[in-house]
Amino acid sequence: MQTRTIDFFWNAGDLTAFMLRFFKEVVKPPYEWREVFYQCYLVGYKSTFLIGLTAFIMGAVLAIQTRPSMAAFGAIAMIPGMVSVSVVREIGPVITAIICCGKVGSRMGAELGSMRVTEQIAAMEVSAINPFHFLVVSRTVATTLMVPLLTIIADLVAFFGAYLAMNIHDATTVRHFFVAAMSHLGFIDIFPAVIKTFFFGYVIGIIGCYKGYYARQGTESVGIAANSAVVAGSLAVFIIDMIAAQITDLL
Repeated sequence: MQTRTIDFFWNAGDLTAFMLRFFKEVVKPPYEWREVFYQCYLVGYKSTFLIGLTAFIMGAVLAIQTRPSMAAFGAIAMIPGMVSVSVVREIGPVITAIICCGKVGSRMGAELGSMRVTEQIAAMEVSAINPFHFLVVSRTVATTLMVPLLTIIADLVAFFGAYLAMNIHDATTVRHFFVAAMSHLGFIDIFPAVIKTFFFGYVIGIIGCYKGYYARQGTESVGIAANSAVVAGSLAVFIIDMIAAQITDLL
């Protein structure tokens, strides 16, 4: 028990130092724009279909399951507003971040872990190339920028899914649905939801890179790095979401 506690605080301190090193390295030239754009392509474009499909199902299910309760109170007209607030404030950002943890975080952990095991990172250090700057900074910047964009796409697709689900029983137009949905959203709903997605993207990228960057020797460590990147990244997303909810409640 004592050994596990010591390991926990050791790893927490090591991760904190790794995170702080990112802010030091991100402003130092040379800037690897080509690698950043490539990682944005992998994180953003390659994840769009999966996140869009999940968001569509999420919006449709939310509208279908809440309709009986709303109909009992004669509040069917409130379904678009309920969907918009639920999706924008909580469901959209969290679901998008969790999917990115599983798809992007695990890839980064496995990719950097395999590079560590095959000593490619050591070879970069010997060649006077900063592997942290090239590998970690580019990937973390990509996730920090792409997760908010993917969240916006997910929100819009979820609205469309809810619109189609609502039309199963109640006829409404796209314009009427989206106007009703947007009328229930305010600044306090949109701004905190967008801001926290940047933190989601940052922790997904930095934790995935950390787990792979410091993977131990042996092929088994690659799988461990990928798995722990998903678990730790998902936990960090929920913790940040809880903190953001408390701050938003105070506002």
